[in-house]
Amino acid sequence: MNRHYIVLSTICLSLLAGCAASPTQRHLYTKEAIKAEAFSQQGQHKQAASLYQSLAETKPSYRDDYRLLAAEAYIQSGDSPSAQALIEPINPSLLSAQQRNKLNLIIIQIDLSNGETEKALQRLSVTQPYNLSTSDQIIFYQSLAFAHSLTGNLLQSVQARIELTPILQTSQQRNENNTVILDTLALLPSQTLNLQQASTPPILRGWISLANLLKHNKPQQNPDAFQLALIEWQQLFPQHPANAGFIQSYSEGLQNTFKRPNAIALLLPESGRFAKAAETIKTGFMAAYQHSQSSFQPSVRFYDSSANNAINLYYQAISEGAELVIGPLSKDNIQDLALGVDLTIPVLALNHIPNLAKNNLFQFGLSPIDESKQITSKASIDDIKNVLLLTPETNNGLRTASYISEDWQLTGGTVLETQHYNSKENDFSEPIKDLLNLTESQYRYRRLKQFLAKNLGFTERRRTDVDAIFLSASAQKARSIYPQLRFHRATGVPVYATPQIYTGTPNPSADIDLNSIVFCDIPWLFADIYTGELSQESLRDSWQHIPAKYLRLIALGIDSFNLITELEQISSTPYLGATGYLSLNRENRITRQLACAKFIDGQVVLQQPSTVETNTDFTDAEEFYP
Repeated sequence: MNRHYIVLSTICLSLLAGCAASPTQRHLYTKEAIKAEAFSQQGQHKQAASLYQSLAETKPSYRDDYRLLAAEAYIQSGDSPSAQALIEPINPSLLSAQQRNKLNLIIIQIDLSNGETEKALQRLSVTQPYNLSTSDQIIFYQSLAFAHSLTGNLLQSVQARIELTPILQTSQQRNENNTVILDTLALLPSQTLNLQQASTPPILRGWISLANLLKHNKPQQNPDAFQLALIEWQQLFPQHPANAGFIQSYSEGLQNTFKRPNAIALLLPESGRFAKAAETIKTGFMAAYQHSQSSFQPSVRFYDSSANNAINLYYQAISEGAELVIGPLSKDNIQDLALGVDLTIPVLALNHIPNLAKNNLFQFGLSPIDESKQITSKASIDDIKNVLLLTPETNNGLRTASYISEDWQLTGGTVLETQHYNSKENDFSEPIKDLLNLTESQYRYRRLKQFLAKNLGFTERRRTDVDAIFLSASAQKARSIYPQLRFHRATGVPVYATPQIYTGTPNPSADIDLNSIVFCDIPWLFADIYTGELSQESLRDSWQHIPAKYLRLIALGIDSFNLITELEQISSTPYLGATGYLSLNRENRITRQLACAKFIDGQVVLQQPSTVETNTDFTDAEEFYP
């Protein structure tokens, strides 16, 4: 398995069997308590929690102690709601200082599992780790590292893990924690690492230097150069906790050893918000499965992720012989799975969560991140420099504006102005006039007319410093927005759009209103690129009754099957899939390069392909396209 990183682990890692409290009080040495502790040591946290909960009910004098231990065991099992229910009756004012510390750590872990990262960080900021027992210090620093990772503060996450290393009890634990440090730093671009290195403490500086070394020296490609670079690093950081044996083991683990599965489990919802999307993905998956040209025909089982939690389904799938899990689809389910269990078999999640990387977890979806990178790359190749940006005033629209703005600035371009429109309206004149500075032109005219006290001839003048406009809009909205742009004197200004502007099927009579707009989309929608039995036209009977907004998910389903045989290679050899030219970045996210096209006489005409850098992004993405 491609073991680049394990950035997010369960709050109590398997290496930290010592997360359970060390028995220091007589009532914790009873037969039942010892048995519960043994369950915890064996990783049977549900059984431990059940025993501690029974003791809390039968031993009222020590009820709070047992409730805290039960809650802690529930958290280790991935069952935060049960932990929350157990601690709610506890009165903190009646607890000892040690008990209050433990309660605080439990609440922090519950907050993290519920996605309440800011609340967890606030509690962590007022916690003094030197007042904690060693086992609780371990939980504290793990939680701190995890919280910073979730908020994108990766260097702070690494610093928390550096503090964690010396209090871990075995060399295996320290090596696993050191692995997470390097995996986290691997997510950062070299430029960021270089900028931060000089101002960081010595140990962190050594880790950053080592991460850069591993980025630019591959032992399997040039062993001699790697060893020379490693010797130089060791001379610079002779007392560093990363020893030669660990570094050698880590570098060997970067090589992919993915095993082709004989049995596959699909975790998809059959009801609820994502049911229709899941049904469409399943349609594409089964089409690829039935048309497989190779001898690869694994057994396939489907599991309803809307009827059971992802962790239970994962264990059930393994018990029934699965060697690969495809899904879940929702971000919540993916996060639950990543936080709640060590992934003993690979997971190809059909979505992406930023800054989430774990051994055996691959993330694949129709991310707007890829769409932004491709359209900005295309505009840059076309020698565009100064742009305007027009997106809906929705959460998705604001996110798209952020992606495009960030990516455009990375190309060296400038975003002159950003405006947002109300997607529920059909008159977009106000944001368009503001975008083109026509409102300012009218204002200057009124001031001049007032100053001269006479009527003046007036023609609106749009800004002249703009090279192009980036537009995010559905086909329906774009057919209203684009004519209004031309009406307001933006004729001749090139427009680059996100894929939503294309319905996915040819419609020349309607799309003639979009003439000259350039967009980038998945290859499956273009007959000249993606041909054969799985082409859009060949599968017409499968998708013609599916709403247009789900159409691209057919391609996602196709690739989710075809990628199974490609996972071993795509980190070094990209794969031409239905959803794009696919490769694996350092976050184990499968990135996509798209095909770019232009509306000409209402027809979609392919443009010269462009290449984008796809190995450094770890930005947020939507749950799935659209």
